[in-house]
Amino acid sequence: MDRVSQVCRRRHLSRRTEDAYRYWIRRYIYFHAKRHPVEVGAAGITPFVNFLACEQRVAASTQSQALNAVLFLYREVLDVDVGHLDGLRRVQRPARLPTVLTVGEVRDVLAQMSGTPRLMAELLYGAGLRVSEAMSLRVKDLDMQAGTIHIRSGKGSKDRTSVLPQRLRAPLQQHLLRVAALHKRDLARSRGFAPLPDALHRKYPNASRSLAWQFVFPSKTQRACPETARWLRWHASETTVQRAFRTALVAARVVKHASVHTLRHSFATHLLADGTDIRTIQLLLGHRSLKTTMIYTHVHQAIRTTISPLDRL
Repeated sequence: MDRVSQVCRRRHLSRRTEDAYRYWIRRYIYFHAKRHPVEVGAAGITPFVNFLACEQRVAASTQSQALNAVLFLYREVLDVDVGHLDGLRRVQRPARLPTVLTVGEVRDVLAQMSGTPRLMAELLYGAGLRVSEAMSLRVKDLDMQAGTIHIRSGKGSKDRTSVLPQRLRAPLQQHLLRVAALHKRDLARSRGFAPLPDALHRKYPNASRSLAWQFVFPSKTQRACPETARWLRWHASETTVQRAFRTALVAARVVKHASVHTLRHSFATHLLADGTDIRTIQLLLGHRSLKTTMIYTHVHQAIRTTISPLDRL
């Protein structure tokens, strides 16, 4: 398992991907009664994946994640040629449309939120960010004058730029003043360090104490770094906005099965309804393939005003 982590970090995979791969590799080992994967061989992949599909009845994305983890183990960690997998039963991926809130519903839900969680939710909807992307924003990533947000190392380790809503510039500036005051207090206590990606803390040892590298939404607590023994202030937990959004959803009496990620779907759908071209939406969302973005054209068609035959009677 240590070798798995080493290869994941050498290939700059995200920590979430590493945790997911370690989980499924552990499940794979336990499935084969704790036998070593080399002893089991590549022939043990198909029974495990089919067990997940037939017995565990997992979703298609879950089965794909498990398969990718085991293939990663054999190909990248153990350097074993897997070859062709015979008899593999793949779960059919259903074609589902994402849940989308109307403009009025978004307005009602946001009205039930307050403080920093509301600012987070407004940023998710106003810029089409993922929750993890909003939490990992640094102060230097906000360009108030240009009205843009720079997302660093998003999904797939890709950078992109999104729009910074005009109505959020003043609230964000006030929020950053509070972040700067918090950072100043940390510096007075000989702390004020923020975690830096990769090995930048060795290349730029003083950068982690600068305001530019502080998180836009910092955590209330600090944690000691096991490598440097510095006290680091990470970003706030994603549950901060997730819990506040669920509470606001109930208070606004919105009965749709929505989560805070629904704000990202609503961002794309409402832009499309306003006439924004699909290519621009793809760039703002950071989708690798245009096919992924095209799903919002179907959502847009579904929410259009359509006259029912009953209304013509």
